Amino acid sequence: LPSILQTTQKFNSITMTVPQRPWWKDGVVYQIYPASFKDSNGDGIGDLNGIISELDYIRSIGVDVIWICPMYDSPQVDMGYDIRDYEDVYRPYGTVQDMERLIAETHSRGMKIILDLVVNHTSDQHKWFQESRSSKDNPKRDWYIWRPARYVDGQRKAPNNWVSNFTGSVWEWDEHTQEYYLHLFCPEQPDLNWENPETRQAIYKSAMEFWLQRGVDGFRVDTVNMYSKGEMLDAPVTDPGSEWQFAGYQYCNGPRMAEFLNEMNQILEKYDAMTVGECPHTRDMKRVLEYVSAKEKQLNMVFQFDVVDVGQGPYKFQTTPKNWTLPDFKRAMARTQDLIRSPSDGWTTVFLENHDQSRSISRFTSDAPEHRVAGGKMLALMMAALSGTLFIYQGQEIGMTNFPLTWDMSEYKDVDSSNYYKMVAARTNNDPKALEDAHVSLQHLARDHARVPMSWSTAPHNGFSPPDATAKPWMRPLEDADVCNATQQQSDKNSVLAFWKRMLQVRKQHNDLLVHGQYDDLDVESKDFFVFSKTWNEKKAVCICNFTDKKKDLVFPESVMGRKMDLLVSSVDDYEEKKLAAFEGRIYLLA
Repeated sequence: LPSILQTTQKFNSITMTVPQRPWWKDGVVYQIYPASFKDSNGDGIGDLNGIISELDYIRSIGVDVIWICPMYDSPQVDMGYDIRDYEDVYRPYGTVQDMERLIAETHSRGMKIILDLVVNHTSDQHKWFQESRSSKDNPKRDWYIWRPARYVDGQRKAPNNWVSNFTGSVWEWDEHTQEYYLHLFCPEQPDLNWENPETRQAIYKSAMEFWLQRGVDGFRVDTVNMYSKGEMLDAPVTDPGSEWQFAGYQYCNGPRMAEFLNEMNQILEKYDAMTVGECPHTRDMKRVLEYVSAKEKQLNMVFQFDVVDVGQGPYKFQTTPKNWTLPDFKRAMARTQDLIRSPSDGWTTVFLENHDQSRSISRFTSDAPEHRVAGGKMLALMMAALSGTLFIYQGQEIGMTNFPLTWDMSEYKDVDSSNYYKMVAARTNNDPKALEDAHVSLQHLARDHARVPMSWSTAPHNGFSPPDATAKPWMRPLEDADVCNATQQQSDKNSVLAFWKRMLQVRKQHNDLLVHGQYDDLDVESKDFFVFSKTWNEKKAVCICNFTDKKKDLVFPESVMGRKMDLLVSSVDDYEEKKLAAFEGRIYLLA
């Protein structure tokens, strides 16, 4: 197989066999959210032709792979993660022919393309579910998860106490067939029954082979650890005020996960396709290691949410902004970096943003006007020095930040945000203080911040839509395009974009050390500095980041004192040798 080809090198007639690294290990992936990237036809919604028109820009950043969020035919209850037809495209985005062109145009620029694979659930409008819900004896009834009601004192009750990821019960009553169906997400997203081999074969054919045959290079696999639901017993009570309880540890990482992923992998291997799995609610690192171990043949890598979840509440928005310490952040980082620590044969990922996170500058540094550029550059430097496959989300490369608190709740379009706000309203009887707290929390953490239109220029609609567009963009564009847009940054050597380009070059030049090196945190308890070393054989680097908004004395941990250090890169131009500026990061090579 191409991914484990052995390349033979001859040295003085001694033959050494070096395993060739799979392409996905050294790649940098750029994530695109189609609705918000670029609108080519002025209908206010981003589209595939918009993506094609900016492929040269994406290539210029220095990325190797693009990942397209769901562009499939969908009623869009959950922004395309509710799929009506895996083999068609959501019309406002384009057609299957447009997708084929996007695949070809991406490949012609030397980049690869991966899609989102969403096969834990479908839309309730998918023809499979329409058949399944038509009658109890339909041949596809068992393609989804149906259960009879429980009765307590004559009252109809759901089969268990699980809470959905979007609040409320995971069970929806179907009047027509008098049973409940399971939906871990919205009621419009019924879960597929992976226990049924016929269902699995249909999924592989329709959702995977259809696109692999058209040249797609792999998948980001949505909610990958939820396919095997286990016994579906009641979850322990962690929210006494609610009938419905968090059940992530019940339905994630079930007993048949390894078997299902091995089966799926047999198809992927035929195409040398990459997989990155979304792996929530997995505290046991041994379990994660199993998913990403090369010999287990399940997934190439996973997204662990330890870092981006830092400071979240029991329900993620039940918290206050910046409710975390730097040691919390570092401990989370170590858990994901240690996935490749010897003797592991696994792999890991590096990311701070995606379509489900708020902007990293607002979340982890400061989006104050005087600090946003410094914060964006420091995070770029830190990420480029971490091991694993690096993922960048659209707009992150130019340092886009969260929209302001002055925007009211009508601007929050995401089902997750509106559900949380409604839940707080219902639980507190519309208490103004509780609702204000909810708004503040959403302004810090909501998924909406990643979904505003990309800021391309200072033209109307920030250049997202053509200037003569008749429709308004589907979400309100940011008001700070005059200080943050892609066009201006392409010609500004001091911009966040210019620094990202530089850091991706540095990462490629020091690939062994920065992409594959062993990570060690050199000062876990410091609340101001994030200092870590990277080691590859005899090579060693130290990265130091000042996570405060103050200038600080540069002090190295004792473990590297006395070593000769050469500055490889600083995130500020006019750096001082013995001091770190606010939100400054540096990488030193140790002699």
